This record gives sequence, structure tokens and C-alpha cells, in this order.
Amino acid sequence: DGCRDLLELLDTDDLMVLVDTITNRLVIPVNRQDAINAILMYSQSSEELLKRKKVYRDTIFKYLTTQGIVIPPSSEKYQLIRRAKECWCGQLTEEAPKPENIKPNKQKKARRAECHNLGKEFCQWFFEILNSQNPLLGPAQEEWGPQHFWEDVKLRFCYNTSEQNTEEYCGAELVSLRLLSLVKEEYLFLNPNLDASGLKCAISCHGLVVVAVAGTVHRGTSCLGIFEQVFGLIRCPIRQNTWKIRFMNLKIVGQNALEPGTEAEKPSIKYESNELREFYA
Repeated sequence: DGCRDLLELLDTDDLMVLVDTITNRLVIPVNRQDAINAILMYSQSSEELLKRKKVYRDTIFKYLTTQGIVIPPSSEKYQLIRRAKECWCGQLTEEAPKPENIKPNKQKKARRAECHNLGKEFCQWFFEILNSQNPLLGPAQEEWGPQHFWEDVKLRFCYNTSEQNTEEYCGAELVSLRLLSLVKEEYLFLNPNLDASGLKCAISCHGLVVVAVAGTVHRGTSCLGIFEQVFGLIRCPIRQNTWKIRFMNLKIVGQNALEPGTEAEKPSIKYESNELREFYA
């Protein structure tokens, strides 16, 4: 029953491809239920079925969620497969209460922690790869390019040194090149403050993750000011455990434009969680 319920979450086209693969095109189903029956009949085991490419990681995650099983959103496919098998073997009876019996506060706290960890890992990766393109730091260590963004990504870039300016860019290529120019041509180094005050995250029920981070801007040994950057991330359905950037708001404020009392050494995010959720729209 567990495998059947999971297969019900797949698109019809994916079910038909699965039937072709598993039966070597010897069975031609006439509808969805016929396809599911054939898949279950000719699969060697539940594990073999779950490992199929057309049984996507996100599908298994969605299935586990419907069963009331709380699992980190960043889990790899093999971890989800293990949890599904445990569920079907009856080993999660004590650990997996129905959704209505899960304590809301405990569930929310775990969800916030997972979201925060994802945001922190993303920021560590993003700023490391971006800053590595700075010629002052030597040869670039990692490849930078449009592959890290969704094709329709949007960048809103505001900077205030002597006067306030705003630029907007659309498309993976343009956004990638504009960010690259900051470090490669203007020699900037963005140093994020990943402490609790400098990093805040939120996640929507549809899986959009919003990450807000603050930090300092440097050129060589000089601190030029502070920055605040908000990312919208959506998981890539093709590559496991990979997130791509859907939108970005970047704001840079020079030292001479800072408000009185602002700590340039350790900037913080002023957004509240409910304000971050407004970026979902």
C-alpha cells in the first residue's frame, strides 16, 4: 500500500516511462492504475523501485510528509528511501505520529532549525565561490556562472555611497555577470555575518526558502561599508540537494552613508520572520 500511495504522487508520463523501463516495454498500460499495478507487479523490491530515476527525491519527501514523518528538507534521496522502508516495516510507529498529533511548537522549532542550517550552508557556499573570483585573492578556485540561477532570476541592486542608486537585472546571464563584476572588476570582498543576528531565514509551504544575510564590504585591507542581501531559493528538481537562486535583493551602504549608531563591524538583519514571508509573493 505504501508503494502504491507513493506512485499515485507521480505524473502519468513518469508512470508510463517507469512501466517501460521495468517491463522492458513488454507491458502496455491503458491508464494510470494499470501502470501502477504493472510497476508493483514487476518491481523486484520496494528499494529497487525507490531508487529508480523517475521516482524523484521530492516525491518521496512529499509522501513521507503526508504520512506525518518529519524529516529535514535537505535530506538526500538515500536517506528518504531508508525512512520510507522503515515506515513500511512498521519501525516508525512511535516516531511518526499523525500530523494532528505532532506538537506544533516542536515541529515549528525543528523546521526553523533546518531552514536556518540550510541558509547558513548556502551563504557559506555562495560567498566563498563569489569572493574567489576576486583577482586580489589569486586564481579563482570554483566556477562561477549562470548555472547557479534560474533562467528568470531577478536582481535588484541598491547602493548608497555619496548618493543612492538602484539597478535591476533579469536573466541568469545578466545577473551572474553583474555580481561577478563587483568582485572581479571592482575588487570587492563581501564578508557575511553568519551569527544569529546577521542571518535570518524563512520557508514557505511550497518550498521557497528566503535567506537574508548582512555583512561587511571590503577592498583589500579597507572596510568600505556594509551590505544586506536577500535570496529566494528553489530546489532544483533534477539535481539532488541542489538549490538555485530565484531572486536577489542586494543593498550596499558606504561608510560615509551609514546611519549614526550603526555597527559596521557586525551588521545585523532587521527583518522579522513575517517580513521575510512577504518575499514569497
